[in-house]
Amino acid sequence: MILDQTVLVLIGLLMAAWTIAAGWAILAARARQKRAEASQRNARRLARMVDESPAIPLLVRADGRIEAPQRLSHWLGLDTVPQYLTELSSPHGSGGLTPETLAELTEAVRRTQKTAAPFRLVVTPRGSKRSLALRGHLADPQVSPGGAALVWVFDFSDSESELVKMRAEAARARGDFSALVSLIEAAPIPMWFRGPDGRLRLVNSTYVAAVGGASADAVVDAGTELVEAVDGLSAAQVALQAAQKNLPIERMVTATIGGQRRALRVSDLPLGEEGVAGYAVDIEDLEEMARAFRAFREAQRSMLDQLSAGVAQFDAKRQLTFANQPFIRIFGLKPSVMLNPPAFERLLDMARDEARVPEARDFPAWRREKAGWFSASTPQEEAWPLADGTHLRIVAQPMPDGGLVLVAEDRTEQLRLSAVRDTLLRTRTATFDSLFESVAVFAPDGKMQLWNRRFAADWGLDSEFLDMHPHIEDLLRRIAVRLKRPPQARAVGDVVRAATLDRKQTGGRVNLADGRTLEFAGVPRPDGNGLLTVLDVTDSEKAAGALRERNAALVEADAVKTRFLASMSYEFRTPLTSIGGFAELLQAGLGGELSAQGQEYVGAILSSVARLGEQIETVLDLSQSEAGMLPLASEEIEVMPFVTHLVEEREARIREAGIALDLRGDKGAGRITGDARRLSRAIGHLLDNAIAATPKGGRILVELTRQRVKGADRARIVISDNGPGMDSQALARALGGLKKSADGKTVERRQGLGLPLARQLVEAHGGTFELLSEPGQGTAAIVELP
Repeated sequence: MILDQTVLVLIGLLMAAWTIAAGWAILAARARQKRAEASQRNARRLARMVDESPAIPLLVRADGRIEAPQRLSHWLGLDTVPQYLTELSSPHGSGGLTPETLAELTEAVRRTQKTAAPFRLVVTPRGSKRSLALRGHLADPQVSPGGAALVWVFDFSDSESELVKMRAEAARARGDFSALVSLIEAAPIPMWFRGPDGRLRLVNSTYVAAVGGASADAVVDAGTELVEAVDGLSAAQVALQAAQKNLPIERMVTATIGGQRRALRVSDLPLGEEGVAGYAVDIEDLEEMARAFRAFREAQRSMLDQLSAGVAQFDAKRQLTFANQPFIRIFGLKPSVMLNPPAFERLLDMARDEARVPEARDFPAWRREKAGWFSASTPQEEAWPLADGTHLRIVAQPMPDGGLVLVAEDRTEQLRLSAVRDTLLRTRTATFDSLFESVAVFAPDGKMQLWNRRFAADWGLDSEFLDMHPHIEDLLRRIAVRLKRPPQARAVGDVVRAATLDRKQTGGRVNLADGRTLEFAGVPRPDGNGLLTVLDVTDSEKAAGALRERNAALVEADAVKTRFLASMSYEFRTPLTSIGGFAELLQAGLGGELSAQGQEYVGAILSSVARLGEQIETVLDLSQSEAGMLPLASEEIEVMPFVTHLVEEREARIREAGIALDLRGDKGAGRITGDARRLSRAIGHLLDNAIAATPKGGRILVELTRQRVKGADRARIVISDNGPGMDSQALARALGGLKKSADGKTVERRQGLGLPLARQLVEAHGGTFELLSEPGQGTAAIVELP
């Protein structure tokens, strides 16, 4: 019993101990359960925090396995997170990292696993605009023992956009600042910037050039001021005053720039706490222009006083500011009116008192109407007839500043002249219509302006057509159908264009279909127009044709005469030679002894034979020369001995005539090449004419000189006398071999042909012959030979 009790006690104790142990186990299990649930909640919270965090962890173990949330696959553009790091690059080419980026990441992870060195990378998955930042370091052993690397992946796409935007804005700001600095540097005016203390901190190149500095830094370091102190205040002090008042200050000062005193407008602009900016504008040219404008205005007003038209100026308040003397005179104003200038309305009242405005039924209303000129948009023009018969032309010109310029012109005399002009125009028209010639006036644009009735009649044109003032082209089309050759109408147009546009005088001639011949000419007029004159020359043309036929007949008769004279000269020479020969035989006594009277007869025969032979030679030479067949010998001739010999041959005649001959010259007269026999005849004839024309007691001068004309030497022989001389008509007849008859009523052939022959012979040698004579002054024959 005792044993059973003991066993029961032991069993109870065991049961109690088991119960206590079970209770403790239950309590411990519940505590562990609570801790596990708390750990799970913490794990879920941490996982949620990781999922919600802006970074995703990527664990890379030593064997290359990776662990990461599924969200990383979406960032990388993959379907799932691969098991190994090398699988982050998609083999299909879409999503994942590029092979190059993956290789760089793999190398960085290995280096971190080996050296525990952290790394940073920026990657962009293929086909995505997402920007990912990778920051890797060695993982804590509690996270993953064995040298794993933990890489945090950040998505900073939005931050990158903001950064790009900020960078763009910063670049734009830098560009704007550079442009502003460049603009200030390139500004043509001096510009500067001062700090809060008033010291220069920045100046542009124009400022440096103005102060003559070496560089901007040197000018800033030296504190060189552009403007000197004015009234004890320096430029820096004025800038500080602007900064204190926070108001810009503008002043007019003078400064020395480039060795010249220039007027400047200087402005100081406060820029808050940053400092004060300033610039200077050179207004010296503006001041000069202002002075020039004032001088111009004074000169203009002085000039307006010289005009015949009256000119007055009113300001925007309608107050008279200027009136020239003609204006004061036209409106009957007092000379002292400008001492107290009246208003516009008052001026009209004063003019009305002097009866210098038109009569108006309602003068106040009329005056208000004229006051509207100030607000008009266009110039106003009116004609004012005055009571005394004066006619005024009034022009009111509104000015942009609200003022008015009033011009008054007295047109009384002009209207009178216009009436006179109308009378003159009517007179001109009547004169044009009475002209024998056709007359038309064309403007430079080709329009016909004036014409007479004869013009319409000559060309067969209708008055209605001409009244439309046709163009020259239309006129030519009407004229062409009346011409024998219609294309010749263009010649009329060319003459009109030459007269109006080229300002040249030209002419022409056309034949009409009816047989008439019209001659036309274009004459430029001083007013720029062209005058076309047309003359019917049909009758004149017929007369000219008849004259040409007669002239041809005369030319042919003259040629026949020349040939006849040449033939007769040869025919006369043979019997004349026989007569001379037999006369010489008789004179020699071969026919028997002659009495004194016989000897005289024979001498007369020989003298006549010689004279007749000379005449025949003259006629022969003259006829051959006129026909262009005169044979010339070529030999060198000393001018001085040659002429001396000719004078000596006539010594007896000179002495018998009772005249004196003076021969001047020397060997400097030179030599000539020609036919000595024919030249001796030419010069001899001139000497004979001079001897015959010189009265007793007269004097003949023969002068030989050498001259250089146009680079060639010429021998000059002048034979002059102091005889009675000849007028121009007698001189012309002498050169033609003619002279007046004894009764002075007719013209007859001279006994000799010396002058015409002398001219022909001289010209045949390439020389010139000139005969000068004045009644009562004598005659001079001038021969020049090459």
